[in-house]
Amino acid sequence: MIRYSRSALRAAFATPVNRAVPKPLTGPHLDALWAEIRAEASRGADTATPSWSRFHSFEADGDRVPYERVYFGRRGRLNALAAGAWLDGEPAGLAALADMVWSVCEEYTWAVPAHSYLVTSTDRPMEQCVDLFAAETAHTVAEIVTLLGGRLPSAVTDRARAEVRRRVLTPLFGSDQPWSWETTAHNWSAVCAGAAGMAALALVDDPDELTAAIERCLRVMDVYLSGLGADGSCVEGVNYWAYGFGYFTYFAEALRERTGVDLLRDLPQATAAAAFPAAVETGGGRFVTFADAVDSMPLPAGLVSRLRERLGSPVPGAACVPSFDADHCHRWAHLSRTLTWTDPAVLDSPTTDAVAWLPDAAWLVDRRTVEDIQITFAAKGGHNDESHNHNDLGQFTLSADGEELLADLGAGSYSHGYFGPDRYTAHLHPSARAHSVPVVDGVAQEAGRHAEAVVLAARADESGSVLRLDLAAAYVGRPVVRSFAWHPDARLVVHDTFDGATQVEEIFISRLRPRLADGAATWSGTRAAATLAYDETAWKPDVERIETTDHFDRPETVYRLRLRSVGRPAAVFELTVRPV
Repeated sequence: MIRYSRSALRAAFATPVNRAVPKPLTGPHLDALWAEIRAEASRGADTATPSWSRFHSFEADGDRVPYERVYFGRRGRLNALAAGAWLDGEPAGLAALADMVWSVCEEYTWAVPAHSYLVTSTDRPMEQCVDLFAAETAHTVAEIVTLLGGRLPSAVTDRARAEVRRRVLTPLFGSDQPWSWETTAHNWSAVCAGAAGMAALALVDDPDELTAAIERCLRVMDVYLSGLGADGSCVEGVNYWAYGFGYFTYFAEALRERTGVDLLRDLPQATAAAAFPAAVETGGGRFVTFADAVDSMPLPAGLVSRLRERLGSPVPGAACVPSFDADHCHRWAHLSRTLTWTDPAVLDSPTTDAVAWLPDAAWLVDRRTVEDIQITFAAKGGHNDESHNHNDLGQFTLSADGEELLADLGAGSYSHGYFGPDRYTAHLHPSARAHSVPVVDGVAQEAGRHAEAVVLAARADESGSVLRLDLAAAYVGRPVVRSFAWHPDARLVVHDTFDGATQVEEIFISRLRPRLADGAATWSGTRAAATLAYDETAWKPDVERIETTDHFDRPETVYRLRLRSVGRPAAVFELTVRPV
């Protein structure tokens, strides 16, 4: 639990603030990013606000893309102009930035249409809808005018301050009516409270007002932390760790700078959470993709640099400085901290072999080098009502230097209904049939908190890893036990038992097409291949090619190998990973 002194907070806020403007970093490690920023800034201000037809398209057909592509593109332009003016301060750049800030202030709402449900049943207008992106915009605008306010026209600065207050600070901190995300133990609570709290720290001068605002943020941050495991696990996936824990960290450091309250050092859970990506990395800067994770999104270099500086070696390195477009939502918090906190020493850090068992999440990740290739086996238990849940108890992946051979598809496209009642029937990615888990007597895993894997055995050490899970609760009480035995020579034995079942389908998911031959299926990647051996007399194979779209609405091909049982089902499979 976060502990602090209210009187100490107020005393700190009553002390005059020295708002010295930090200079962004430059250097070879940031050259490519600065080149991208300058290229984007050279296009000038984008003053065409998002249209009503795009806003309405989500309600009409459930497509988030038309509005959000324009919305996030504008955030990218705002960030590029702000970063360029911050570094160079050239009159032309400042003029374009002033136009861009003014244009953002002209938007109908800072929230996105998909989040309008937050106000539809209240008396709050849409322009005061405080969602993730409204809070992020408030922080962006507040920090930009604080950094550059003296060089921007006073009318622009004054309007920006007023809009941040009207759209976010007043509907959040000026009302006793709680927002739903204030009691949700996942990334929303950290992002909304962290972004709004940093906006308040930048703009609010009255000590009593600011104290009340920050106290509310701290209560919400307690809620966020309650959703992380004591082992530091974030079941939403590593990209949501970067999002939620990133905003927790950004807020914590802004608060420490102003008050001396040190959330990172004072909270053991924060230290555990900071080490989470290192536990779930699969090599090559990629990560386990359980839940709605996206493995291709690099960690913010500034975030991991600051965590490494503050908390030490358990924090992972960063594979690279992310490109300007790596974060398609263009969050100023990520970009600005990358430009001020990045330490070249954390870049290109090699992924070391490691074995991790995260008991609160029931995730096992075993990473070891075999014949100069880093092979990672990962498997999970948990329950089927987690934040960003997939019906995936007993799911496993095999990766070689970060490339998934047996895959978890991670996040699908966040179209209308993806988070609704048809999540597991109308959408491939979160459904049980998009995971390497069995279907028993025609029954796939069902959703719900009751559908929980019971860990019967777990061991993770240098001699190998073992995980045994009772999955009956996910199969309407049908007895299903899945056991994994992972050996140091990159050999995995999967043993499933189905007492009383008459028909079983074993499913194996990959983005690689399996090659079938003589009781074996082989998925060949860039440097290694995984081969599954099965008894041809007991299993009939079938390969399905599935065309879908990924999280970014890009076409994606998925292959589902289905092994249908012949006779009495009992499954013992051996998979081996070898160089190609």
